[in-house]
Amino acid sequence: MSEVWVTLTTARSGPPPLVVLLSALAALVVVSWSTSWQLSRGLITIAHEGGHALVALLTRRKLQGIRLHSDTSGVTLTRGRPTGPGMILTAAAGYVAPSLLGLGGAWLTASGYVAVLITIVIGLLFCMLLLIRNLFGVVSLLVTGGAIFAFTWYAAPDMDAVLAYLAVWFLLLGGFRPIVELQRKRRHGRAPDSDADQLARLTFLPGGFWVLLFMLVAGASLVSGAYLLSPVPLDFG
Repeated sequence: MSEVWVTLTTARSGPPPLVVLLSALAALVVVSWSTSWQLSRGLITIAHEGGHALVALLTRRKLQGIRLHSDTSGVTLTRGRPTGPGMILTAAAGYVAPSLLGLGGAWLTASGYVAVLITIVIGLLFCMLLLIRNLFGVVSLLVTGGAIFAFTWYAAPDMDAVLAYLAVWFLLLGGFRPIVELQRKRRHGRAPDSDADQLARLTFLPGGFWVLLFMLVAGASLVSGAYLLSPVPLDFG
């Protein structure tokens, strides 16, 4: 246990600047290219539904379960008051969760605590697995968690940092695209029960306000995360 603790609490130097830049470029390609985005979008859905679930628990709502679907959609079922701060915060958490998770991951990765980040991610996936209520969701989490564990167990130690940088960039960039897609669907009337529209009914603030808020959080997280992950010092003075 002492060796594990030392591994978790010992900061390590990051990969070369070129690797950091290439990981950002790779994540951008994955998010921008339609085919790769459809294959990887389910990872953003996991973070999205996990955000709903975590805030539901923090606001003391009864969490009934999570479902992940093959079309990369998902749903988190909670029980409690149909209105009020708890319901509002739970509904608002989904679209900002990937970006905020990416920002937290950027801070840990830039600080050299890659092992801590990987441990937290695997722990969150395990906790989420206990709440999944459909077979596809179980398989999705087992494959995701298993792939992360296998990579970190068998790959060279320095490769952990490469995986962490790639994953964090993906969360920061991938957290923004679903919000753009949401607004496009709303514009064509194809998302009447989206999180933004549910929030509009809960707060009497228009759905467009919530979409804009999601975008601002995602944009701020991306800029802040990029600053933390930048391989060269940025001086704005």
